Amino acid sequence: MFEIESKNPDEIIINTKSSSVKFNIADAVIDAGLAVGKITGPGEFEIGEATIRGIPTESGKTIYDVEVGGVHTGIIGSIEENLDDIVADILCTSSVRAIREIEPKLIISMGNVDGMVADLKLAARTEKKLKIKNLESLPATKEVIVLN
Repeated sequence: MFEIESKNPDEIIINTKSSSVKFNIADAVIDAGLAVGKITGPGEFEIGEATIRGIPTESGKTIYDVEVGGVHTGIIGSIEENLDDIVADILCTSSVRAIREIEPKLIISMGNVDGMVADLKLAARTEKKLKIKNLESLPATKEVIVLN
């Protein structure tokens, strides 16, 4: 089980039993309170129960594939490059194009939610934190979640 929360549109925080990992998509920085400091750029990392893959894009930005307990969370913000490299059950984005290409079960809005739900013809619900038990606990049809 893990939780996803967001304090601003450029950040996603994934909390597991043993760690809290903050992804800042605008700065391509991972902050997990590690002794080595913050992690920047692409690479593969394990922090607590999370396996993280930072994927470089053509424009030099980084997108993330985070796996916890068999559930893949893609964290891409508004980036629309290298979408073929992400397989996500949950997608944290503001890009309708990315949602259509990746086809996640659950979408966490990181931007203009009104435009997103209008384009996708979906409703959105607001949560403070999103608790994910396992892959089977994800909705059967696409949902948009706004974290605040």
